Amino acid sequence: MELMNIARVRWACRRGMLELDVLLQPFVENFYQEMSDEDKTVFIRLLECEDPELFAWFMGHEVCPDIELARMIVKVRGRPAP
Repeated sequence: MELMNIARVRWACRRGMLELDVLLQPFVENFYQEMSDEDKTVFIRLLECEDPELFAWFMGHEVCPDIELARMIVKVRGRPAP
């Protein structure tokens, strides 16, 4: 997925679980454009994970074993929507 193709990133944020949609879609709308290319790359890697993994990580049921993805999860969870 291209870093700058916001339409593709928005589409990838549409998941099969409402709980993930509520976290990911506002984050992309409000913060993706201002992120560094490195952070965008990590965010896209996060979007490539399966829904059950994402749900477990975002809800705190499991710890993400990838340090970069774990940091991005903290960023997504910590950003309130304007």
